[in-house]
Amino acid sequence: QVQLVESGGGLVQPGGSLRLSCAASRFTLDYYAIGWFRQAPGKEREGVSCISSILGRTYYADSVKGRFTISGDNAKSTVYLQMNNLKPEDTAVYYCATCSVVTGTPAHGYWGQGTQVTVSS
Repeated sequence: QVQLVESGGGLVQPGGSLRLSCAASRFTLDYYAIGWFRQAPGKEREGVSCISSILGRTYYADSVKGRFTISGDNAKSTVYLQMNNLKPEDTAVYYCATCSVVTGTPAHGYWGQGTQVTVSS
């Protein structure tokens, strides 16, 4: 059973930065790609980023390329999403989940509970 717990959301001004953390069950990163998805009110869920330590690959949505950086620490079984130059359109609930690093879509069905990110002045 894979457990994923997000933290690090909050309120930030446009142009600011936040770092999200996803703490996974032990050894999860050795077997699964882990990533971030977001859903804003009234919008469909969007794949943001995914990382596979197995393949040594990452995936980014076009909307966040150059602004967001995903990284993983297998020893801590934690995945991070560093978000810089945040925009109001980045406002959403961000979910950590197992994912496909090739397509950026959910895979295997494991999800965290979500953390709210609000970008507003």
